Amino acid sequence: MTLAPEKTDVKIQLRLADGWFTVCDLAVLTPGRGVAALLPDGNQAALFMDRAGKLYAIDNRDPFGGAAVLSRGLTGTHQGRPFVASPLLKQRFDLENGQCLDDETVRITVYEVRAA
Repeated sequence: MTLAPEKTDVKIQLRLADGWFTVCDLAVLTPGRGVAALLPDGNQAALFMDRAGKLYAIDNRDPFGGAAVLSRGLTGTHQGRPFVASPLLKQRFDLENGQCLDDETVRITVYEVRAA
């Protein structure tokens, strides 16, 4: 989903097992930087907005180091695919499908995200 960042009354929502969960205002997101959100089950999601206004949401937990730090990672693109690099050991995770670009056996959860 792509949005105009000047819409300040817009809420970001993630699809969870029991429906849509409101996480934050769109105004909280800065293009190229992540934001961590606590989910009702105690897990965390990392939310990102790219410079074109497209939204992404992934599990915030780095599967290699175990810490909830992916929201603090650096974003970029590899072969046209958006990714976040973990601040711990620098593994890159595709923001669209959760696949680790540096270890094909590892994948993280990706959440469907929308603005409402």
